[in-house]
Amino acid sequence: MQKNRVVITGLGIISPVGNDVSSFWNSLKTGKGGVGPLTSFDATNFDSRIAAEVKGFDPGLYGMDPKEARRTAKFVQYAIAASKQAIESSGMDLNKENKERIGVLIGSGIGSLYVIEEEHKIMLSKGPSRLSPFLIPMLIVNEASGYVGIKFGLKGPNLCVATACASGSHAVGDAFRIIERGDADVMIAGGTESCIVPTAVGGFCALRALSKRNDNPGKASRPFDRDRDGFVMAEGCGLVVMETLEHANKRKANIIAEMAGFGMTCDAYHITAPDPDGEGAARAMTLALADAGLKPEEVDYINAHGTSTKLNDKVETLSMKRAFGAHAKKVMVSSTKSMTGHLLGAAGGVEFVACCLAIRDGVVPPTINYEYPDPDCDLDYVPNTARESKVKVCMSNSLGFGGHNASLVVKNLK
Repeated sequence: MQKNRVVITGLGIISPVGNDVSSFWNSLKTGKGGVGPLTSFDATNFDSRIAAEVKGFDPGLYGMDPKEARRTAKFVQYAIAASKQAIESSGMDLNKENKERIGVLIGSGIGSLYVIEEEHKIMLSKGPSRLSPFLIPMLIVNEASGYVGIKFGLKGPNLCVATACASGSHAVGDAFRIIERGDADVMIAGGTESCIVPTAVGGFCALRALSKRNDNPGKASRPFDRDRDGFVMAEGCGLVVMETLEHANKRKANIIAEMAGFGMTCDAYHITAPDPDGEGAARAMTLALADAGLKPEEVDYINAHGTSTKLNDKVETLSMKRAFGAHAKKVMVSSTKSMTGHLLGAAGGVEFVACCLAIRDGVVPPTINYEYPDPDCDLDYVPNTARESKVKVCMSNSLGFGGHNASLVVKNLK
């Protein structure tokens, strides 16, 4: 079967370091972080009292009136906003398109825990008859994709991926496959998340996964650094418009990059811990390169999962060595989570946008807060300062609880 070539033509971002692509990218290039004291609830009794929250978000700027916003969970609002940005930046006039050939695939790891918490309080205090009729549609993870389809009248393939912190990357990869095989001409794809709420923060604290650097939040997310002590929870959304090269050329679109390869595997090891030998993640990278028809030495930059936890960073470094061999010491690697925090199910989407921008502008974002080298993490992590370098091929990695591994390869259009 002849596969369609797939290109990226539009980008959309809501993030802790900027609510549009320009401000987001300027923050990454200048090493500006978005972590601060947690403000969405009183975290006094929590071990971790810091987060990377979205700031100044107004759903009204994206066509949502107050009534609609009240009935829509925040992770869905973020998806609507990022979709609108991505569509507009792609230059696509939806009124001139066959909307039956445009689909949506947005991943989310959790959905809306906030709605569950608030409605559970109502049920306990006032009884089930007082529950909101919007409880279920507000909390389920597929509503981001569904709502975007409704909002923009998009009638093509519409689905959701939920693979924990690999959700956004799996969504981009699966959307790529849908277009490759001809089931859609255009897909909006990526990830969205907003669950900085007591239950989620408390749960991750119980797992001992979060940083406790409460007195110095700006230094808390420090991937690959010897003194890392956990990740920082974040929220936001990262989406792209993907389409066939033929469709993009026909409408004379500005093409940012070409989607080249996708690999996915399972560790089959543990529900939360990565396989210590890094085999599963390495195999996902190898599969993605094979899918792209590229050799390891052709990759210029890897946007690592790089969560800032002791286990992840050590194992991911090992997995990159397994997949790239001698080239692992030469390829540029960075974790933008050092600035954005960990957006969970949205991370892969946000980081894929960063990869597209690195190719577009020839700038590799840094790993900030890299101060003390860890002997177990000994690659070129582009420490603290962005690096101007021509990026022809980029890989983005995401690893999720449950052993989910996803690797995406994107390249400049030849």
